[in-house]
Amino acid sequence: MRGNTKKKKAPNGITFGMVSVIVMAMGIVLILTMIKIYLSNQIYYESKKVNKIQRQVEALKAERQILQQNVEALKFRSNVTDTIFMIEE
Repeated sequence: MRGNTKKKKAPNGITFGMVSVIVMAMGIVLILTMIKIYLSNQIYYESKKVNKIQRQVEALKAERQILQQNVEALKFRSNVTDTIFMIEE
């Protein structure tokens, strides 16, 4: 009777469990990749907005400096004109 009992061999090939583990791993990798792509895109668009605002700030600072110079020139002209009128009187 012992001669009739056969050892069961481990199944050869790919099992359903192996396929399910591989599919789950691929799904996790795909989800993480999509999250990374989404975050990279959001960072890119936000940095574009920041750069645009920085350019506007720099332009406004330059314009402010020009306006301050104009104000100083007008003040000087006004002071000189007032002095001339006072001398003439």
